[in-house]
Amino acid sequence: MARKRARVGRAGTSGDAGKDVAIQTHRLTKAYGELVAVDNLNLTVRAGEVFGLLGPNGAGKTTTILMLLGLSEPTSGRAEVVGFDPTREPLEVKRRVGYLPDDVGFYGGLSGRQNLRYTAALNGIGRTAADERIGELLEQVGLAKSADRPVEEYSRGMRQRLGLADALVKDPSIVILDEPTASIDPAGVTDVLGIIEGLARDHGVTVLLSSHLLHQVHQICDRVAIFNRGRILAQGKMADLAESLAGDQLELEVGLDGPADQVEAALRSVTGVVKVSRDPHDAHLWRVTGPQSIRNHIASDLAARGMGVRQLRRVGDELDEIYLRYFERDEGGRGNAA
Repeated sequence: MARKRARVGRAGTSGDAGKDVAIQTHRLTKAYGELVAVDNLNLTVRAGEVFGLLGPNGAGKTTTILMLLGLSEPTSGRAEVVGFDPTREPLEVKRRVGYLPDDVGFYGGLSGRQNLRYTAALNGIGRTAADERIGELLEQVGLAKSADRPVEEYSRGMRQRLGLADALVKDPSIVILDEPTASIDPAGVTDVLGIIEGLARDHGVTVLLSSHLLHQVHQICDRVAIFNRGRILAQGKMADLAESLAGDQLELEVGLDGPADQVEAALRSVTGVVKVSRDPHDAHLWRVTGPQSIRNHIASDLAARGMGVRQLRRVGDELDEIYLRYFERDEGGRGNAA
């Protein structure tokens, strides 16, 4: 596989001003008549990170990707990908960006290796260099033993793995993946996510991942942008997004063993706690609510009572919780506006 990359950017462009920025948009908008598919999008993806575009089907994720690749022109606003404008310099962008669409197509009668050779030839890679790289990629995506079988015999998961290899043939600095785990069995999903994570961690490749599958995004993304109706509701690290939703009140999930009455009494005695409730599905889990300061008191106050905390988690840190609350806030705001 290719060596770990340096930060992107090129002298004499705005990419040089922010060397750790791989993708940036400013008020990027795409409208089809009265329908606004992407609405004033301001997005920043840093070099070497896995960034998730998260939202339901029809939220504007694929439209955004097509503009970033220079395959669709924005109605207004602009984008930069590795320092290039995709609208004005689409070939420069395509040379540096690998793309895996949600429904990747191959020549079914050709083998996986032959399909990759075809892609390499289209990108001007010589046969010797191509064969060496293709061999490495097939090994990396777990298709070395199936490389010479016709692709029409591949499962959906195998096709997605081959699609990843295809996107990587030209050794891109950015890989854009549109729903890369759709319709794959759980074992295949685990493998594909591991490959994606390794691209950034081991090889310095920037990964932009579009998905509506929250749990999978949470597993591998450094930061996310939550989409709804063509707009970004929030973007950043998941912990920061959860913090911004928390306000003055904090809700903690606490795991404790012991008689329920004693545990409840101990939790209510913690400095600042205003509400205690037991999890209806797990007798050892409790929900505790209070000001942000209770996080500093709960473990020590319980330890002073001889109780060891076996689990302590802020409620709202899971991506599905964050996602739902931002959507509820957005829909509520729209309702009020109407």
